[in-house]
Amino acid sequence: MALPKEKVSKARGRSRRANWKLNAPTLVECKQCHQLKLAHRVCKHCGYYDGKQIIDMEKEKKEA
Repeated sequence: MALPKEKVSKARGRSRRANWKLNAPTLVECKQCHQLKLAHRVCKHCGYYDGKQIIDMEKEKKEA
């Protein structure tokens, strides 16, 4: 079993563990409806991606 050869100081160990953080999601404006959406994903409000309609939102609302 591997063991450390030298003691790791508190500062070194804590600074190594200090980089565990959450990132805020990248939000961009939809070109069709101007709502905020996640980058590189279909807009949840209008169903468009890259200027093309991917999901028919009116049909989705009727099914739900």
